[in-house]
Amino acid sequence: MHRKFIAAISAAAIVITAIGASPAAADDRDTARVLATVLGIAVLGKLLHDRNTKDDDRQVTRRYSDPIPTYRPVERPTTRLKPRPLPRRVESERRHRDANRKLLPKQCFRSYDTRRGSAYMFGRRCLEENYRYSNRLPEICAQRVRTRDGMRVGYDARCLSREGYSLARG
Repeated sequence: MHRKFIAAISAAAIVITAIGASPAAADDRDTARVLATVLGIAVLGKLLHDRNTKDDDRQVTRRYSDPIPTYRPVERPTTRLKPRPLPRRVESERRHRDANRKLLPKQCFRSYDTRRGSAYMFGRRCLEENYRYSNRLPEICAQRVRTRDGMRVGYDARCLSREGYSLARG
């Protein structure tokens, strides 16, 4: 749309300037020049028009005989599937395994004297050697304690107890 408008304005401007530049007393030669100019502008306008209509021909048009697609909402199941319960044997093994995972070895429990009193904790190195799940202990419970013999690294016993861990008996 804009191209056609600009082409028409530019063609009109060229015609007006060609007419305005001719002297008042024009002879046959000047008239022929004006007519040639107008004819050239008309041909140029026709070429631009044809080129623009070729671009419009590429658009896909729908025929009236084409069926109109209908969209249907996707049907979703209204009932949720519930998983079947585990067999008793598997469930008891699972409980037993989870319970054993939270039992900490007795030999790793230590009491250290500090300036603030006694610190009850499980030694980190001992847990790494004797407890399979030492890499899964909560980081919140990790602590460093200064004793007379130097720094000790481990896990606070009270914190581990709050997190569900307990001392293995036996």
